[in-house]
Amino acid sequence: MGYRDAAQEFYKEAALTPQAGLCCVTGQARFLAGLIIPNVMQEMNYGCGTTVHFGDLRPEETILYIGVGGGLEALQFAYFTRRPQAVIAVDKVPEMLDKARENFNLAAKMNDWFQSDFVQLVHGDALSLPVEDKSVDVAAQNCLFNIFEQADLAQALAEMHRVLKPGGRLYISDPITPQPIPEHLRSDERLRAMCLSGALTYQEYLDKVIGAGFGRIEIRARRPFRVLDKERYGLAEHILLESIDLVAYKNPASAGGARVFAGETLIYFGKERLRDEEGFIIPRDVPHPVCQKTAAYFRKLNRHDVVVTAPTYHYNGPGGGCC
Repeated sequence: MGYRDAAQEFYKEAALTPQAGLCCVTGQARFLAGLIIPNVMQEMNYGCGTTVHFGDLRPEETILYIGVGGGLEALQFAYFTRRPQAVIAVDKVPEMLDKARENFNLAAKMNDWFQSDFVQLVHGDALSLPVEDKSVDVAAQNCLFNIFEQADLAQALAEMHRVLKPGGRLYISDPITPQPIPEHLRSDERLRAMCLSGALTYQEYLDKVIGAGFGRIEIRARRPFRVLDKERYGLAEHILLESIDLVAYKNPASAGGARVFAGETLIYFGKERLRDEEGFIIPRDVPHPVCQKTAAYFRKLNRHDVVVTAPTYHYNGPGGGCC
């Protein structure tokens, strides 16, 4: 049995018998006025973070969600779109689609504004999406891509890039690791399906997203996820896994390559006009979000009238940034 077959069997079990805490989510979903979430959806919230960034979403958008799970995030997306088939939820596991359909019918009884046809459930594979080119505004996945081996991850990201409209956004939440995971864990198909052993390092994951053609990336959150302890997993030392939430834009990369915003801020307090490495003017006495390339450029200059803060890995800028 390959790792993808193992993952499908694992999530078939999780659909038939919901397992609260299967991944890492233990708290309640964020409050939205007028949204009642069925308990079973909360129990089946098999993710390591969130892909629903409320301030970004607009009612006219079409949203693609990969790996429907119990349907919680698809329901949250539908809260903003509120029209038939505006949210397309693709899953490879028939049992998970059946359970999500039940959950959406239950949600429709609990929420006057929601109709089950607001979410279109589609059987399909992340490596070959049954979705037309350049047809969606937003694509999202939560704690799925980390189970893929690297070639399949590249294919899944390429598929997301293919179906997004120009300027469209990819929302990701996945585990990452500060150090390489030993091969005896990476090759354990069940641990990989549980999102415990397939994680890449932060830079490796970013490189995969950039390699798929996304020109701008915003790190929205980076937080502790799980511990692989040395006793249970046969390690020389504990490995603290993290989860990363990011947004990748289907924009062309600039001449200097893709831009990654990770919470770094530049403040210029000099007297003369200041420009960055691509000629853009830096405002004076204003906290200015900068991408990693621009932050590195000004750190290298070592100017006395510029302060560049360290990355926080929590970027919530206005969307303009430095380039």
